Amino acid sequence: MISLHFALADYCVLALYALALVFVGLRQRKVVSREASAFLVAGRGLTLPAFVATLVTTWYGGILGVGELAYGSGLGAWTVFGLPYYVFALVYALWLAPKVRTAARFTIPDTLEAAHGKPVALLGAVLVFFLVAPAPYALMTGTLLQAIFGGPLWLCVTLGTLLSVVFVVRGGLETDVRTNIVQFLLMFFGFGLLVAFCFAKVGGLPTLAAQLPATHKSLSGGNALPYILVWYCIALWTLADPGFHQRCSAAESPKVAQRGILVSIVCWALFDFLTVSAGCYARVLLPHLEKPIDAYPALAEALLPPLIKGIFWVGMLATVMSTLISYTFLAATTIGRDLAWRAWKADQVLWTRVGVGIAALLAIAAALALPSVVGLWLAIGSAFVPGLLVPLLTAYAPTKWRARPAFTLAGMVLGTGLPLVWMVIGQSRGAMDAAHYPFGIEAIYVGLGASLLCWVLGLKKEKAAGSCPQLLATREG
Repeated sequence: MISLHFALADYCVLALYALALVFVGLRQRKVVSREASAFLVAGRGLTLPAFVATLVTTWYGGILGVGELAYGSGLGAWTVFGLPYYVFALVYALWLAPKVRTAARFTIPDTLEAAHGKPVALLGAVLVFFLVAPAPYALMTGTLLQAIFGGPLWLCVTLGTLLSVVFVVRGGLETDVRTNIVQFLLMFFGFGLLVAFCFAKVGGLPTLAAQLPATHKSLSGGNALPYILVWYCIALWTLADPGFHQRCSAAESPKVAQRGILVSIVCWALFDFLTVSAGCYARVLLPHLEKPIDAYPALAEALLPPLIKGIFWVGMLATVMSTLISYTFLAATTIGRDLAWRAWKADQVLWTRVGVGIAALLAIAAALALPSVVGLWLAIGSAFVPGLLVPLLTAYAPTKWRARPAFTLAGMVLGTGLPLVWMVIGQSRGAMDAAHYPFGIEAIYVGLGASLLCWVLGLKKEKAAGSCPQLLATREG
């Protein structure tokens, strides 16, 4: 990262943020430690403001990656990496959210077991665990802390991860939500300040647009259509996201879940406006930036005075740490309820607490071994979304649209296994992209195709089996 300078006032702001996390983390009801419903889904009592704050912050964690994309693609960062998520979030709100809250199950594997059986649920738990892997956010948290305080990356990743997740061990989802509320306010305030200083330095949007390259003003952002389509498919992640499921299940009512997502879409659009604008201002003010991933830190270093700079950095940290906390807890819930409790009826609250430690340690190890945030997003989405998507969507559909469990299980295995094989082949040939994949086909398409094929075959088999008694009755008559 670029050379940065922080004043005493900036460090004071950072210290206040750390103290706020400690205060919120320790301010917790005792009942949470005893009841699974309270620990895992906050007693199903999330109000609309709390629901919106926790969903918005959980689903928006890759702030350095957003800066890199906005610096390099301009408007394309919104149309390619923002708009598709709004679309699928809208689908989730209108169709899935009321169903998830009405069913009132704790996790996605609970839903899979009710619709497809225990083997599908256990495999689903494994896929969910990898889908919510918090490694990208552990890496970004460590990178930001290293830029502020210096020191080795491994130490910053470790300390940042532990500080983020330690309190959720005690309070579960309720602590997660409380910290998210604070982080929601900080992320908007921090980026609002940065854009305001950019506006004062450069001018408004018309002035900004006049100084941007043509590609930054196009809807594609200069990206090729096949690349854009891959990210639209990755956005299907929304429909299978455990964070959406957990928060809808924890809402006060189906209406709160549905309205909460609709309000969240507006909040994401507003925050995207701030982040994409900041990335474009960085492109104008710092056109020769060596590493685009440094766009926001470099812009803050160039424009912001002491104290304001500290507030902005707290906003960046809050954006990343909120997702790190939530995803670590989701991974821990997968260990505690979906694996330990489902496999041998273990104490799900105890094992979820153990799971927080396991998930944190794995996140630290993966973050240090695979230091590429965008690459981690692409690999995780391509491999694990196809295996989960069809079984989950059909679980909420009428029974006639469900395949037989054996076909569903096969679809999950192939939907995840084939993309992993595809990516290994691509990596062995030089890169994980269409140019290096067999037949020039992106990995996510192979997974979705395999999963859909197994569903169609299982659906036809189910219909054929169902028609036999009718045919026999006709002949006997």
